[in-house]
Amino acid sequence: MASTFFGWLRSPAAREYFFSTHFWGPVANWGLPLAALADLSKDEEFISGTMTTALFSYSLVFMRFAWRVQPRNYLLFACHATNATAQGVQDARFVNYWYYGGREKKLGLSPEGVAERATGKVTEAIKAAENLKK
Repeated sequence: MASTFFGWLRSPAAREYFFSTHFWGPVANWGLPLAALADLSKDEEFISGTMTTALFSYSLVFMRFAWRVQPRNYLLFACHATNATAQGVQDARFVNYWYYGGREKKLGLSPEGVAERATGKVTEAIKAAENLKK
């Protein structure tokens, strides 16, 4: 198996492949999924929902293109599959943070805690006003 691969590497077909856009296009594209994977550990506060969704959709379109083009471009497909997965995870993190209580949980803001603090502030203001009347 390895000898077959190394034999292919020395062939004109391999040189033709490695000097084509069929190879270098996907290699250049790998910057997108690598950046997306690096962003998975960053704070949700800074995720752009619009851009993440756009990049997710872009990768889905190009996954289909990589599959439909002849000969199939597996390297491009893998690149965009990785990016679509990472962007999908980022989109889920964004939605959880901004719409399903992730932000409040991170900041320690529960509805009960906010209500208690508000009640305490109102009580303090009433007592201060009563002290001013005296």
